[in-house]
Amino acid sequence: MKYDILEGYIEKVYGYAINHTYSREEADELAQEILFTAVHGLSKLRDENKFEPWLWGIANNVTKSFRRNLGKQRAMYSYDTLENLSYEDAYFDTQEEIYDSLRTKIAMLSAIYRDIIVLYYYDGLSTKTISEKLKIPEGTVRWRLTEARRKLKKECTEMKETALRPIKMRLDIYGNGNYDGQAIPFPTVYIDDALSQNILYYCYEQPKTTEELAKVCGVPAYYIEDRIENLLKREAIIETAKGKYQTDFIVWSDKYGIYCEENAEKALLPIMEELLKALESIAKEAAGIDFYKAEKSEDDLFYLYGVMAFSYASAHYCKLPNPWFKRKYDGNEWCYLGNMETGRHRRIGIHTQHCANLGSRGGCSHTVYNSICGISFRQMMRDNYINVCEDILRSGSTEDMDSAANAIQDGYVVKRQDGSFFVTVPYFTKEQKAEFDAIADNYLAPLMPEYSESVNKFISGYKKLFPKHLNDDADRMCQNMFLGLYAVIVEYAQRTEAIPPPSPNCYCDVLIQFKKA
Repeated sequence: MKYDILEGYIEKVYGYAINHTYSREEADELAQEILFTAVHGLSKLRDENKFEPWLWGIANNVTKSFRRNLGKQRAMYSYDTLENLSYEDAYFDTQEEIYDSLRTKIAMLSAIYRDIIVLYYYDGLSTKTISEKLKIPEGTVRWRLTEARRKLKKECTEMKETALRPIKMRLDIYGNGNYDGQAIPFPTVYIDDALSQNILYYCYEQPKTTEELAKVCGVPAYYIEDRIENLLKREAIIETAKGKYQTDFIVWSDKYGIYCEENAEKALLPIMEELLKALESIAKEAAGIDFYKAEKSEDDLFYLYGVMAFSYASAHYCKLPNPWFKRKYDGNEWCYLGNMETGRHRRIGIHTQHCANLGSRGGCSHTVYNSICGISFRQMMRDNYINVCEDILRSGSTEDMDSAANAIQDGYVVKRQDGSFFVTVPYFTKEQKAEFDAIADNYLAPLMPEYSESVNKFISGYKKLFPKHLNDDADRMCQNMFLGLYAVIVEYAQRTEAIPPPSPNCYCDVLIQFKKA
């Protein structure tokens, strides 16, 4: 008789084991024991039509024996592959491969039970969606969900008030990396499931064990262990001590914004008026540079001049430590960022995105400055968009019409009624940027010692908000404050009516040539 007859009964055997045990580990062990006994005795079964009653008779006898010896655990199992039973070789050396296959499939079934409860409760997916995601019938999903609920019922009596009320965290990265989202997925896709987010949130301030995480997350510990293994692999958490885990990146919360509200402007007030005068002088002289202004008003360009000037000053006068990123598992240098802010407290900082067309042409870069008061959010261009903008600025047209269509859709280029193209982003040639930098240096350099002192005063308390093991991350964020506090100057100037607010849908971005074509 063929041994593959058992394959059609693996799921039924596992369901039987679930109904006769009280933990996933016990179900794994009982299901294996039943199949082990069935494989060993299958050659003695003469009538294949009597297979099913024969199998359930074995299951009944094995279960009775299993219950009598429940206190004597015979094997330890991992969540992906199950170890060999200690006495296995003595009984069927020739059937090792068959049993290994059955054993692995049991482990996979066990994982599906774990996945269904997480997908249903944490990700909020319907049984139909779970069915499509796992490629199993919806009826099977509902049955497994019922079994999982039964198991959870006992567990949940020991859960904390946070149980089954998951939080939602936004995840991103900063640093360097080349991702296309398909062949090379963005790193966050591997840790962005709801249960992983909750583990990362609860592990941020203090290390926690899997048991502690199970109580606050509202799922049994063996669900947590699955995610812990993946989060370690993806370098999102670290093991600070034996069995204790902590999130290995910054998770923003309102406490950082509250500190900024209470201390940022206060730190800059002694030098605020001098900084505003310097910015006004920079804007006045920069207006005389014959760069491509994209038909923007001088009031709107004031914001761009200011952030470009402070970017220059940060690169040339900031002496704060700025540790480089460690190389990650994918070979790139970056770090995760989590966000749990409610929006009620504004954290100071300028979110800068930068892209250059190094891979396709290598002559121009696009930089976007977000998180400035009154400035609309904008994504950075891709390199092919930058190429299109360069073409239009140089010759008035482009041959890459597909990229041009996408650039138009995203607002970087406008096609006018006469068919001509118009780039909506200001553009500096290499020489014009050097001229601007000289203006910025002339007015900001004398203020940099006092400004640096104000920044240091602010970050002395700010850095204390970060967990101690994230010292490098905290240094990077504090170093970014040298530029980021420009946002405080802008907000102060708007509130005191020293400068007009930007026009609606005003973006703060710029194209800069760094190499001649």
